[in-house]
Amino acid sequence: MEALVRKADASSHSYPDNTPVWVFPLLAYLIWQEWQALRPRTRPIWRMLIVPLVFLLMGLSRLAMARDNGLEPLLAWFVAALMLAALALSRGPQLLAVDRQNGTVTRPGSSIPLVRNTTIFALQYAVAVATAMKLQPHAAVAIIGHAVSGASAGYFSGWAVALLRRYRNFDSGENAN
Repeated sequence: MEALVRKADASSHSYPDNTPVWVFPLLAYLIWQEWQALRPRTRPIWRMLIVPLVFLLMGLSRLAMARDNGLEPLLAWFVAALMLAALALSRGPQLLAVDRQNGTVTRPGSSIPLVRNTTIFALQYAVAVATAMKLQPHAAVAIIGHAVSGASAGYFSGWAVALLRRYRNFDSGENAN
């Protein structure tokens, strides 16, 4: 996620100006996707996995690009990932209908994905800005940044697994929240 914000002078507070152009279409896509989630909709299962994949990759990027920050940030990443993966596995998405022949699922409308995903995007962006400001050497910033990234990777991994499990077991009544 460090690639989200170009290296900027710490005295310059114009981070939207220093943000790569691709970040804004990504944010617009996420908002558009989740705005549609406000009403019930039927989607191919593979399309339901795009947003979780984006957030999983954003969460893994901090781990892949980690500098020598010590053990604490790494531990924060794994603890947050495990905790939120467990939450997502237990909550998961609710499915109203499954059509395996066409590979689609129908989900009820909800504002939760919009709030959750824009909040996580904003947190990931804030971590990228802190990194661009070279605040990463500060222990608290490193730990918080890794925890946010781990939470993102863990939650969306768990959510994707829960979606696929509920898709597979829909007829057995496992869909109840």
